[in-house]
Amino acid sequence: MKKIVLVLFIGLLGFGLTAQENVAKIKFKTETVDYGEIAKGSDGVRIFEFTNTGDAPLVISKVSSSCGCTIPKKPEGPILPGKTGQIQVKYDTNRVGPIAKAITVISNADTPTKVLKIKGKVLPAEGK
Repeated sequence: MKKIVLVLFIGLLGFGLTAQENVAKIKFKTETVDYGEIAKGSDGVRIFEFTNTGDAPLVISKVSSSCGCTIPKKPEGPILPGKTGQIQVKYDTNRVGPIAKAITVISNADTPTKVLKIKGKVLPAEGK
């Protein structure tokens, strides 16, 4: 009886260790998007592309920005292993001046928090 309990315990321990190996991993094409110099009122939408390089579904639970002038949009469903996804970021280009904002991504990946950055400069409208 003791041997059976010991074998079951070792089997469950081994199964638990195997289950921990299946994790999602997020790899971004780039972690910084440079708008460069753009005109006031121009298109402020940019995309961060990423791939789930792990072996478990990747779920992005929250995406937030460092200010209200930047609106991020996360994928709705899980990203399966080997598949790609996008995080859309829209910056309010009616604000003239330098752009330096952070977007925080929270997920179930092995690195649960990632900080993405946008940078650039919004130029004033011509003749103003």
